[in-house]
Amino acid sequence: MAKEPKRPEDLSIWEDAHAMIRKAKAEGIETAWDRLERQTPHCKFCELGTTCRNCIMGPCRISTKPDSKMNLGVCGADADVVVARNFGRFIAGGSAAHSDHGRDLIEVLEAIIEGDTKNYHISEPEKLTRIAAEVGIATEGRELKEIAADLVDECYNNFGSRRASLAFLSRVPEQRRALWDRVGITPRGVDREIVEMMHRTHMGCDNDAPNTLLHSARCALSDGWGGSMIGTELSDVIFGTPTPSRSVSNLGVIKEDKVNILVHGHNPVVSEMILAAARIPELVEKAKAAGAAGINVAGLCCTGNELLMRQGIPMAGNHLMTELAIVTGAVESVVVDYQCIMPSMVTVAQCYHTRFITTAEKAKFTGAMHFEVHPHNALEQATAIVEESIKAYTERDKGRVEIPAEPVEIMTGFSNEAILSALGGTLTPLIDAIKAGKIRGIVGIVGCNNPKVKQDSANVGLAKELLKRDILVLVTGCVTTAAGKAGLLVPEGIEMAGEGLKEVCGALGIPPVLHLGSCVDNSRIMHLCGLVAKELGVDISDLPVGASSPEWYSEKAAAIGMYAVASGVMTHLGLPPNILGSETVTNIALEGLEDIVGAHFVVEGDYVKAAELLDARIRMKRVGLGLSE
Repeated sequence: MAKEPKRPEDLSIWEDAHAMIRKAKAEGIETAWDRLERQTPHCKFCELGTTCRNCIMGPCRISTKPDSKMNLGVCGADADVVVARNFGRFIAGGSAAHSDHGRDLIEVLEAIIEGDTKNYHISEPEKLTRIAAEVGIATEGRELKEIAADLVDECYNNFGSRRASLAFLSRVPEQRRALWDRVGITPRGVDREIVEMMHRTHMGCDNDAPNTLLHSARCALSDGWGGSMIGTELSDVIFGTPTPSRSVSNLGVIKEDKVNILVHGHNPVVSEMILAAARIPELVEKAKAAGAAGINVAGLCCTGNELLMRQGIPMAGNHLMTELAIVTGAVESVVVDYQCIMPSMVTVAQCYHTRFITTAEKAKFTGAMHFEVHPHNALEQATAIVEESIKAYTERDKGRVEIPAEPVEIMTGFSNEAILSALGGTLTPLIDAIKAGKIRGIVGIVGCNNPKVKQDSANVGLAKELLKRDILVLVTGCVTTAAGKAGLLVPEGIEMAGEGLKEVCGALGIPPVLHLGSCVDNSRIMHLCGLVAKELGVDISDLPVGASSPEWYSEKAAAIGMYAVASGVMTHLGLPPNILGSETVTNIALEGLEDIVGAHFVVEGDYVKAAELLDARIRMKRVGLGLSE
């Protein structure tokens, strides 16, 4: 018997998504949910992580059944080794993606100080000087350009192979650094740890699953306290440190009477220039001459989060809204850089007048228009992209336009500097609120959408459950849009919080859920944990904190989860990684890491049960600090 097709209401919790799913179906346009349906049931070997394609003696499929004749690969590797190898490479992929983002920011800062670009400049000289001093660079009596040049060298060196540790490990509590040294997972260099993971998982190298998993932790730490942290800090230096501001979110931010340009991906280097070009008076006049009321730039996913945090531009949607945004029929162009961009968007764009425009050599898409953006030509290329978008507006079929919602208000811009400023320049009020139990703990909810989960049901559901328990929630990435649409990113959202959290947030005039930026900006959360731990004289693993990615899908999310755990923060995942084919690897992830690094993963698809697990962890840590539960 054929399966009943799922209703839009089964796929997402949002009305704007429901409307666009129906429109896509009516217009014969397939979405991620349609493709998932065709891909299921999935290969069980792949789901369990017991397939190996690392050499051409295979590919091998390893069975965990005791009587199977397939319990070893051709080389003799068992399920434990194969699963650990696969997970290690998965972590390496995620660490490489976020860290390469950081490298791009170093290259832009280098171009600024060498005079190779007029498009970018140092917006935060004070922050540049501060972080330079933090990593050991002399600043007293020196010109900013000299300090910046040394910072560029220091950041590049963090990617190399000749160091004992990363520069930003100065932010890590001494207890945690001593633990990493003792266990042998102190991250030395971003590229070194990624390359070593690829080497270790080559045939004939690391064939001890626990040892491979330890290097997975080291690899992820090189991202969290290295590549990602560099990306976050240099983005602030170049584009400005975020401060609280108001904006709006959902598909209603797309304007029927304007040229709509959506920026998508992860790196603000391109999107900042698109926004700058869209504000050039001559281009605005060109748009009006073409019949539009002006030019509207809105964001998708993490590039959107970057511009939202710093520039207050509206957010059209998160990962599973990216195709649906085009289906409105009112998008002139989607301008992308890299990461989390579905190739299907090229096909969806071709069903309308929409231009799908790529800008990075490392992320080309067959069928897309390509405008390669570099520091020396960024504004020139952005101007050409905006002009192409104005041209597209003249080709829009107004009869196919449907914008399904009114935008909702959100509050954003909570960098660590902004949080400290709101607290009067010191962490003492936050720590006092935690000690008093008004804020019982803090949980970062981060990551993606996955079509296997009803869109944003777990992201929003978990946040609400935690708020009721007086647990402050920090969000980054795709969870941001979900929390905003649910009314959690405005001060009025305190009505959904417990009495203690409601009191604290009400006094400060802030939402109960704070937006800290894009997925790279999870480094802000780790930095904040380090600051609080140092203030209290304890390890991060002693804090009443937790992390969660309820609807994750990507290698990057796995790397984030691993560096959170290795830093001492218990991390919840709403879906299991592909490790269940090895009892050894699964047990280490869910239990054994607690004994090694003081934290572990938990996997729970029910967001209420997940909230209970995180709450229990926070309760235990509060008791350990001598606080009331």
